[in-house]
Amino acid sequence: MHTCDSCQHQITTFADYFSNNLYTWCTNCGNYGIHAAVKRALTAENRHACETLLCFDIGCHGNGSDKIGGYRFHGLHGRILPFACGASVANRNLTVMAFGGDGGTLGEGINHLIHAIRGNYNVTFILHNNLNYGLTQGQASSTTKPGMIMTAAPDGITSDPIHPMRFVLSLQPSFAARTFSGDVKHMTETIRAGVRHQGFSFIEILQSCPTYNKATPHEWYQSRVKDVSTLAGYEPSNIAAAREISEDIENQIAIGVLYQNPSSRPFMERQANRQQVTTELINEVAMGDTSKLFDAYR
Repeated sequence: MHTCDSCQHQITTFADYFSNNLYTWCTNCGNYGIHAAVKRALTAENRHACETLLCFDIGCHGNGSDKIGGYRFHGLHGRILPFACGASVANRNLTVMAFGGDGGTLGEGINHLIHAIRGNYNVTFILHNNLNYGLTQGQASSTTKPGMIMTAAPDGITSDPIHPMRFVLSLQPSFAARTFSGDVKHMTETIRAGVRHQGFSFIEILQSCPTYNKATPHEWYQSRVKDVSTLAGYEPSNIAAAREISEDIENQIAIGVLYQNPSSRPFMERQANRQQVTTELINEVAMGDTSKLFDAYR
């Protein structure tokens, strides 16, 4: 039962996530569709804004942190996952979502992604994969394709890119999905599935970047994506099948829930010392006067 005194209704509406702040992304940026899908998913799952925490990394997507209602946190580049995982541990009643780009997540923050998956914290993580550092005007990221001419790489990229889904599936995740920024309906349903999942939900969104990534525009993805739910006999509990079908990211790109462990248990549910405890960690922290502690340093 929803108990927030500030809310006047029991059912979440789209307006609960409304913000008066204007979007500042480039025209046709994939972030517009992603934001719409996030709002629709949270509304459809009846996740109240006052019981939801949205955690944003640095990047173009992070510029939307003040363009959506609810509790939001804008963190340091590549470091959003430790904060989000900590929040989910502190209060299991929160719906925690985190957002990061391919640059911060698979560059500066790749270690945090590894351990968030290992710990299976109850967080839905959205990877905005637009194949570049868009906020700093188009430098190559860890997912930029070889040969692409980028800012600071006028002769083209020579390093092999990280394949996000191959990397994540190698870590035995409990949930791995992929979707496309040009299909709001598909993103909405994929995010809903991630929010419902108990454990760490990794969702890669193949995102168009009209300003700095000319190699894979909206139309490029639109002509190549294929939803695994339309494939006869595909079983998302089969991680070997997920690894196989997720490999192709050039010609026929699999989207949808690629893998989900039906026996997933989030981090806090596996802690023996919390099995008989009915309170959340935030309820076990007392407020106190610390002024005397600082008297010695005056």
